[in-house]
Amino acid sequence: MNDTGTPRRLVGRSAIVTGGSRGIGLAVAQRLVAEGARVLITGRKQESLDAAVETMPAGSAIAVAGKADDPEHRAAVLDTAAEAFGGLDILVNNAGINPLYGPLEALDLDGARKVLEVNVVATLAWVQEVVRHAGLRFRERHGSVVILSSVTGQVPSEGIGWYGVSKAANAHLTRTLGVELAPDIRVNAVAPAVVKTTFSRALYEGKESDVASDYPLGRLGTPDDVASAVAFLVSDDAAWITSQVLTLDGGLLTAGGTA
Repeated sequence: MNDTGTPRRLVGRSAIVTGGSRGIGLAVAQRLVAEGARVLITGRKQESLDAAVETMPAGSAIAVAGKADDPEHRAAVLDTAAEAFGGLDILVNNAGINPLYGPLEALDLDGARKVLEVNVVATLAWVQEVVRHAGLRFRERHGSVVILSSVTGQVPSEGIGWYGVSKAANAHLTRTLGVELAPDIRVNAVAPAVVKTTFSRALYEGKESDVASDYPLGRLGTPDDVASAVAFLVSDDAAWITSQVLTLDGGLLTAGGTA
């Protein structure tokens, strides 16, 4: 362990974290670095990525800007990782969007297609391309993938139903990939409830106490709550775990709540 009590389970390993400039993605990247990994983070804006890199020890993180659903961006990320790290051990698919709000009967279908393109199709594409990239040797290194799902993929959630559909797809994608890529690659997912980030601010801002009262543990999640779960799943402590979706919800669903 380091001086803060954080375990050092990932020394010598390398990771890509998509959507890593802020929120959950940044917390995941910081936790992987704290446990000894080197990390490449992605995001749409280079300025935000550079600021995120500055929060981590010098030499521990690099960044490549672009859109998660852009094939040229993915290729640039994977080539950069191969050159910088000489291989890859961990892929965390965190990038996602949620531009739509309202009932499904009135949903803009072009927006719906874009959500699936970024949240589901691009997630699969990242896995496909990481596995195929010769310079990353991902299968040879017994790589581990974690996909960001959500409790909205398990129960209906008012106003964000289509986001939930995309996250339900990610959960099933996780289970299927875990079976298909075994035994060389493990694939798992985490499914958070409301986490205090800019991305989910509309779900709790101005009413946090009321929202948190539905959670048996009495509080909303934090990015660090998710990061610690991801770090466990990509470590050897989870060596016999694959095709699983780990719910991180402070007991919300068991108590009958929704996000």
